[in-house]
Amino acid sequence: MEAIYYVMSWICHRKCEHCYESRFKPYYGEEQARLISEMTSAFPKIIANLPERMTYFDLADPLPDGSLPEKRGRVILSGGEILLKQVREVMLYPAMEMLYDKYHNNGGVEITVQTTGDLVTAQIVEELLEHHVGHINVSGLDHHHDGIDPEKLQEKLTRLFEAHGMTQREQTQTQSQFRPRGTIEKGPFFNFYGAVPGSWIGELWPRGRAIENEISTATLKENFCARRSGGIDFLQYRHSGSKVSIEPNGNVYPCCAKTKAPLGCVADEPLEAILARHVGNPVYEAISMGRPERMGVSHGWSVEKFIEKSIVRLPSGKLYQNFCVGCDRFHEEVLMNRPPLVSIQRGSEKSARS
Repeated sequence: MEAIYYVMSWICHRKCEHCYESRFKPYYGEEQARLISEMTSAFPKIIANLPERMTYFDLADPLPDGSLPEKRGRVILSGGEILLKQVREVMLYPAMEMLYDKYHNNGGVEITVQTTGDLVTAQIVEELLEHHVGHINVSGLDHHHDGIDPEKLQEKLTRLFEAHGMTQREQTQTQSQFRPRGTIEKGPFFNFYGAVPGSWIGELWPRGRAIENEISTATLKENFCARRSGGIDFLQYRHSGSKVSIEPNGNVYPCCAKTKAPLGCVADEPLEAILARHVGNPVYEAISMGRPERMGVSHGWSVEKFIEKSIVRLPSGKLYQNFCVGCDRFHEEVLMNRPPLVSIQRGSEKSARS
């Protein structure tokens, strides 16, 4: 595969207003200990069931003879905040070693660590490099992260990373664009991004606290399914563009925003077996083509019905419309055989369209 986004931990040092996942927050005492125990038990099983080779054939870069070059993929390890001491020492570093051992003599892998950036120190950078990090992805450069001055943090971390021999790499829409043909890169790498206007995540996914707090500005024209971290190409698991998201317990999703129901659990069976099971299914083929509005056609949901179902009433009474809402409703009403999605207004039993 080209990319696996593996959320190893729910534990975070923040509870940001814009976060797409309400489970990302601080945990304490017995609850934190329980989570760490569950997550440390799961990650060796998850890594064992990842593809035997973490490589992909690049459709965008055919060779003169028409064959496709095989390129190294990447596994992104994230949280929550993956660099918290109680997480990085018992989960992150052991997982990085397992990934290195699994792939370094079998096609290789780029191990990426994603962090908000405010916990990064020289010692942590040195430790990450010792554990074979290939890319440090700093994701907290925006106004949503209290206490972070994006410009100052970027300047500070740039000096720190460069002092450790790292090279800045621009964040683009696909990994293939990271490595244009004929370009020789010298890693390890680092990059910066945040949920700023005009960026690929600037409008915010209608998920978690972003939708609860009514700060997602995405409309129907923002098709997250067809964007980076969306479901597009997830079923092309031997070719460029292929990627999935994995939760701490091993649940697999076609996108980082996540569908209402997982595709399967990679703690229980190989990832490639999970994906192969969904190839040819019209629902998941539509997602893989970045056309979520067509996922229900084989179940009697016309595109017009999907668009209508993509509207939800927010706590303020305002109507909000995005394809992610329609995806949720289709899963709730058809795939999961549950009652229709109701308004997210807290305590309300009123239908979102009432």
